[in-house]
Amino acid sequence: MSCRVERIIEGKPLSIETGRVARQADGAVLVRYGDTVVLVTAVASKQTRQGIDFFPLTVDYQERAYAAGKIPGGFFKREGKPHDKETLTSRLIDRPLRPLFPDGYRQDVQIIATVLSADQENDPDVLAVLGASAALTIAPIPFLGPIGAVRVGRVGGKLLLNPTYAQMEGSDIDLVVAGTRSAVAMLEAGADEVPEDGLVEAIEFGHKGIQPMIDMVLELAKELRVEKVPFQVPPVDSQLRERVSALARQELRTLAGIAEKEQHRNRRQQLFDEVMAACSDEPDDRKAVIRGLFEAIEHEELRRMILEEGRRADGRLLEDVRPITAEVGVLPRTHGSALFTRGQTQALVTTTLGTSEDEQRLDNLEGEGTKRFMLHYNFPPFSVGEVRFMRGPGRREIGHGALAERALLGALPSKEEFSYTLRIVSDILESNGSSSMATVCGASLSLMDAGVPIRSAVAGVAMGLVVEDERTAILTDIIGLEDHLGDMDFKVAGTRQGITALQLDIKTQGIAPSLMPKALSQARRARLHILDQMDRAITEPRSNISVYAPRILTLMIPVDKIRDVIGPGGKVIRGIVAESGAKIDVSDDGRIEIASVDGAAAQKALSIISKIVEVPEVGKVYQGKVVKIMDFGAFVQILPGTDGLLHISQISEQRVKRVEDVLAEGDEVMVKVIDVDKNGKIRLSRKEVMQSEAPQVKAE
Repeated sequence: MSCRVERIIEGKPLSIETGRVARQADGAVLVRYGDTVVLVTAVASKQTRQGIDFFPLTVDYQERAYAAGKIPGGFFKREGKPHDKETLTSRLIDRPLRPLFPDGYRQDVQIIATVLSADQENDPDVLAVLGASAALTIAPIPFLGPIGAVRVGRVGGKLLLNPTYAQMEGSDIDLVVAGTRSAVAMLEAGADEVPEDGLVEAIEFGHKGIQPMIDMVLELAKELRVEKVPFQVPPVDSQLRERVSALARQELRTLAGIAEKEQHRNRRQQLFDEVMAACSDEPDDRKAVIRGLFEAIEHEELRRMILEEGRRADGRLLEDVRPITAEVGVLPRTHGSALFTRGQTQALVTTTLGTSEDEQRLDNLEGEGTKRFMLHYNFPPFSVGEVRFMRGPGRREIGHGALAERALLGALPSKEEFSYTLRIVSDILESNGSSSMATVCGASLSLMDAGVPIRSAVAGVAMGLVVEDERTAILTDIIGLEDHLGDMDFKVAGTRQGITALQLDIKTQGIAPSLMPKALSQARRARLHILDQMDRAITEPRSNISVYAPRILTLMIPVDKIRDVIGPGGKVIRGIVAESGAKIDVSDDGRIEIASVDGAAAQKALSIISKIVEVPEVGKVYQGKVVKIMDFGAFVQILPGTDGLLHISQISEQRVKRVEDVLAEGDEVMVKVIDVDKNGKIRLSRKEVMQSEAPQVKAE
């Protein structure tokens, strides 16, 4: 059965259509906004996965080059592995949906979102989130949605719903809000040091903006008369639960107060082994659920301690930040380095300065471009005391790196202020919660150590939440256990002036927008405390960059002089590089960057180029070279590629009959520019130079 619903959103039609394509999927929709079209499908396996304790949801977002009228680059001319935008959008879809499946549901669910048409105006990512919600809602898959999703921008103080790419260029907020009718389920934002109340207003605006989209999905499901497959959560074995509780609850209360991660993990494993040994007489099918019961009791005890005693797993109060140490200049040959430690989370962060040739080339659906700031995050297994294969960066690494990159982007100087390409690498050496926010802090310190003139120091903190009935506790600087057993992971980064990035993930069916002001206010107090601790290591960027970093000199030349600098077939510029040893990059707008670790080499290249592009000045004296002899005078090269006429009457103070009597090709002479006509022809005089050099005799 085909069905289509439509609403006008910000003056443009938004439609959701089903029944025309991909009809063998459990749920499939086409979402269209403007001329951007996304196909989203949802399929659940027919069998339940046995022996797992997690919900096996897979989300894949893919962009087809044909959607933007392009042919992929490279040798194979077809789409390859997902690029970062696709990976980040897959995460964006997954995060608000995952909590909206019933506890205990263990059938594989796969969501595939494919961009079929891209109008270069409307970003397909939020359309893919909406499409996933719609596909799941009309499928026979148990899903506790629907949700809606929008992007919020702010230009000139005015909030915009689903702004275009062009509008986002002038926006100081880039916020994605996803949620249900009454709650916020996911936030992802970058901001230009926006105060907390500005973000709260944007979140509320976005939550209001998703309501028509939720109406559309419900209308679609109503017209299709969707029937969901009933799912019953397996009942809890009350007798076995009581037995496990008697064996473990009191010890779990004691365990909850052990702050050191390794000690806590070892004691927990020992306790679990003791419980399993005590229950060895149980049938195998009952033994299989003991771990889940054990974790449920642990979950209850940690939350009880937080809500009733105001005490956390490591003994801190709700708003306490773990002890912080920060060091800079820890590596001798990097351009900038920092070691940031907060509790048992530690990040070694380095900054490398490069030239424009080091910029990353981008080729996405929205167009080609370059990227001069990159932050790469690595999470090796030893950081959590584990052994596993080392592979390329996974979705987690890419996501954490993108969040930290977004947090720092607003504090960086412009290319005109600081022309270097910047690459930051964060290697997590130890992890017990919020390594992405440790990366933000370490990166800020590393940038200042490298002498990058950032506008302000940037810090980040992860906030948690525990909600039971009417009781609520917001936790500052959560550790891994609190992240695992809590209801929220809310990362907030920013400067003393305001927020630069935030990311909210909810493990329940969402939180009320009214909780946002309190959470953001508490995060701000923590952020200011962390910035105070960071100031102990370094308070402002170093005045000089590392001696091992390239020196970059920038020169703007007239566009019509570019060919003179490059020369036929690149002959001139290759010669300059060979003579000076510097790296030279020439842009189409006349911008020239000269880079070399040796400052003298860069200066030499600058001097050569300056002479090539120099425009002759009337009245200025030049040392020239005779390049051609004529009957009426000589042509003298005064600048590379620039000749002037030295007329026979201007060669000497005495009368010259033949030019060859005084000059020969290859002679070097001092000449003065006496005229440049409207066609650029230059007249020179040697006579006036000689007259100015003659000794002056004072009259008696």
